[in-house]
Amino acid sequence: MNQIKLFCPATIANVSCGFDVLGLCLESVGDEMLFEKSAEKGIRIQEIIGADLPLEVEQNVAGVAALSLYEELDPDFGVDITIYKNIKAGSGIGSSAASAAGAVFGVNALCNYPLSNKELIYYAMQGEALASGAPHADNVAPALLGGFAFIRSYDPLDIISIPTPSELYATVIHPQIELKTKDARSVVKQNISLKKAIVQCGNLGGLICGLYNSDYDLIGRSLHDEFVEPIRSLLIPNFDELQLAAIEHGALGSGISGAGPSVFALCEGRKVAEVVAKAMKEVVRGADYESEIHVSPINSQGIKIIS
Repeated sequence: MNQIKLFCPATIANVSCGFDVLGLCLESVGDEMLFEKSAEKGIRIQEIIGADLPLEVEQNVAGVAALSLYEELDPDFGVDITIYKNIKAGSGIGSSAASAAGAVFGVNALCNYPLSNKELIYYAMQGEALASGAPHADNVAPALLGGFAFIRSYDPLDIISIPTPSELYATVIHPQIELKTKDARSVVKQNISLKKAIVQCGNLGGLICGLYNSDYDLIGRSLHDEFVEPIRSLLIPNFDELQLAAIEHGALGSGISGAGPSVFALCEGRKVAEVVAKAMKEVVRGADYESEIHVSPINSQGIKIIS
């Protein structure tokens, strides 16, 4: 294999009650990345189409992730990378994670798959650390594994794939303003009350049980965040109205996608998801910013080879 092209999906992290420990993979939106072997050793980013991002490897999320794996594997060839960005930076649906996860998948593929996708998560996290200041896995894990991914522990890294109910859909609206992950993390409180921690543990456990049992009502009851949503929601225009519109039009629950500003809703069935999308779009009609909306089933595969 001398060349490979990938689809690198968008993701929703946190999923309300799973701050930094839960994420899911989307199917309808993602980046594409092209990897080519080169006789000259090293990692090079040749071109980025669709975004103004640095080509310097050490300053680029994909470059940092690719280099961390490349130095570990030490192949006798180099890798040239071209990135086609369809996920806007700062959108809250895993733009940096798509690049980081795609980078390690592509390098691993050209090296004839010495590592499993789960083993690649550690290296993808090194790219995420550049973007957000912390090496979190709740975007890169579902991007690499597909479906829902639960991070039980970061030290040691312990990640579990969670089953996805067949009719679970996500609606995501992206107000096209940039909210950097580092900035969104800076407003999160470092200490929480025991009472809030107990409520959050109950919601996270309930959500995971709901996913295992395809219990849509339990999923909906569990989509509530005690930790970060009350603070981060203040940074997102029309958040309360968007969340209310989603619930009133049949969504199981709604919350902030990743660090924001995107807002997601989980729904039972495509029909409901599309009704919710229309209602959320109506909320921002006439706003002083543009928005785009995605309706997607949960992507059970994650990153995939397209050529």
